[in-house]
Amino acid sequence: MGAPQPSARAGGVVATLALAGITAAIMQTLVTPLIAELPQILHTSSSNAAWVITVTLLVAAVCVPVFGRLGDLVGKRRMLLVCSVPLVAGSVVCALSSSALSMIVGRGLQGMGMGMVPLGIALLRDVVPMEKLSSSIALVSASMGIGGGLGLPVAAAVAQYANWRALFWGSAGLAVVVAVLIWFLIPDVPAGAKGQRFDAPGAIGLGAGLVCLLLAVSKGADWGWGSATTLGLFAAAVVVLAAWGLWETRTGDPLIDLRTTARPRVLLTNAASVFVGFAMYASMLVVPQLLQFPKATGYGLGQSMLAAGLWMAPGGIMMMIVSPLGGKLTNARGPKFTLVCGALVIAAGYGLSMALMGSAVGLMMVCIVINSGVGLAYGSMPALIMSSVPLSETAAANGFNTLMRSLGTSIGSAVIGVILAQLTTTMGGYTFASEDGFRTALLIGGGLALVSAAIAAVIPAGRTAADGDEADKSTAPTGAAVEA
Repeated sequence: MGAPQPSARAGGVVATLALAGITAAIMQTLVTPLIAELPQILHTSSSNAAWVITVTLLVAAVCVPVFGRLGDLVGKRRMLLVCSVPLVAGSVVCALSSSALSMIVGRGLQGMGMGMVPLGIALLRDVVPMEKLSSSIALVSASMGIGGGLGLPVAAAVAQYANWRALFWGSAGLAVVVAVLIWFLIPDVPAGAKGQRFDAPGAIGLGAGLVCLLLAVSKGADWGWGSATTLGLFAAAVVVLAAWGLWETRTGDPLIDLRTTARPRVLLTNAASVFVGFAMYASMLVVPQLLQFPKATGYGLGQSMLAAGLWMAPGGIMMMIVSPLGGKLTNARGPKFTLVCGALVIAAGYGLSMALMGSAVGLMMVCIVINSGVGLAYGSMPALIMSSVPLSETAAANGFNTLMRSLGTSIGSAVIGVILAQLTTTMGGYTFASEDGFRTALLIGGGLALVSAAIAAVIPAGRTAADGDEADKSTAPTGAAVEA
């Protein structure tokens, strides 16, 4: 069970799943060039238009772990096809939208499709030959970052030189291509947890808790961190998630096996994932602003959105180049070593930013270094997770790890937003985030990358069942996940 199928064409499988990840990432960055224009386009207020971005985050946070568990129960290929449906439908709804409500509905549907990446990574364990597994996991895992890095300049160019609706028609077409490739190239393998029941109460509880938490994190700055709404949501998140955790430990077929996630190897990998997600997103928030701020500020570089995207694009390309190299490093030294190296490279990129943030070329170099580290880190985390969980929990465990990364990016967005809002300067009657604010944000990103490296350094070495691991042989590491 779980052995790669000889008939599976590994190259086509990996390429299809990588394209699926890139497509999902493009869906997330699609509206970035439109942020300033959304209130006018949708005939609504700025606060209502902000939900176009927030709703995708919320829906993805709820659906990713749920779809991951369903992949274990009914089959990963089937769930990949299910995920492609809301991607196509959401894109079409957005392309036809003329109001905030319809756009928010469409973006919510797009968020439902974000479960493609953890499902695809889990599927690799079933269909890719052992010798190609580490590099394949690294490439597919990093595809979200690759799509984000390459999608931004493309989206900016389309938004600048064509009608904004073309962005969504293009994403709909891309999602259709992905669905067709999944149908023809992805083999159907037996579900790892076939026969177990779906934990509906667990799905509802996790969804409610995450919505409360992420709403408070993402909207706290707008509502006020000390407001009754924000504090009430944080309190509700604590209560609901605590009750959910209690339920998961007592039910027979849990949505997420918390006993497995509590194993030191899985727990510490997920903890490191939160900090890596924060560190990655800090640069994505700061660098575009530095590139686009007016030169009159003394630290802004006066670039257009398109130019800023093009300066950042080499970072996405570098992630694509580094990912398979990270797989080879994992084969040689193990995923723990790769994760530590990736986090240290991210920290080094932030260190360089202190000296290079004064030029577009310098910021391009910073993006290249940081994204190289992200490529290494993102490729190693699924390998660590899959080396520590049974085959019946592969997709659910990867979905939970993806959720931890997303939680890190959400917290990072809120924290960096607060820093830039507090450390400001005034010029010509306008208030801008100050140079000290940007430097502080970059230093925090680098510091948390070092925290991630420290956590990764104490992840226990993987052991096979023969070495006395509490798991049975079905949990034995894949690829080169066994570490000395």
